[in-house]
Amino acid sequence: MFAPAANNEQALLKRVANGDESAFSELFYRYQQQVGALVYRLTLSRTLTEEITQDVFLKLWTSRADLNGMDNLAAWLNTVAKNHALNCLRKLVNEKTQQKNWEKSGSVIADVMQQQQAFDESGYLREEQFQLINQAVEQLPPQQKKVFLLSRYRKLKYEEIATELNLSRETVKSYLKLATSSISRFVTSRLSQFLFFIGLLSA
Repeated sequence: MFAPAANNEQALLKRVANGDESAFSELFYRYQQQVGALVYRLTLSRTLTEEITQDVFLKLWTSRADLNGMDNLAAWLNTVAKNHALNCLRKLVNEKTQQKNWEKSGSVIADVMQQQQAFDESGYLREEQFQLINQAVEQLPPQQKKVFLLSRYRKLKYEEIATELNLSRETVKSYLKLATSSISRFVTSRLSQFLFFIGLLSA
C-alpha cells in the first residue's frame, strides 16, 4: 500500500534507532503523504487525518529502540495507521452514543419541568416535583452532585467545572451523565406513582 522503501531505508532506521532526528525527518517526509492518504480513506476527515498521521510518526519515534532489524517499515506504518484510525472512529461512535443517551436522560428532567407548568395551571404537583428533583440530587454521590449543580444551576461549561473541581473534562462529562441518568430514574419512578395516586383520588 505504501511506496517501496528506498535502498538506504535500513540505514535510516538504524540511525533513527540511535536517536538521529534528521534520519527520522527523512522517513517522515518520505511516508507522510502515503500514511495520510490511507487514514483519510478510512476517516474522510482532514482534521483526524492530520492528528492520526502525527500520532503514527510519534509512535515510530517513541518506538525507535525497536527499529533495528525491521524488514518492512511500510507494512508497520500501514498497520499502526489503520489500527489508530479505526480506534478513533470507534471512540467517536461511542461518544456520540453516550451524548445521545445523556440527552435522552436529560430530556426526562426537562419533560418534568414542562409538565410542571401544565399542572401549575390546575394547582397540582408544583411542590411535589421540586421535592422529587431535590431529593434525587441529594441522593447523588458528592462529586456527581457538585458537577450537576454547577452545570444545571450555575450553567458552567465542562472546562469550567473541571477547573473548579480539579477534575478532567472527561470525568466531568461522565459524572454529569451518571447524575442526570440517576435523577431521571428517580423522578420518573416517584412521579408516576404520585400521578397514579392523584388519579385515584380524582376518580
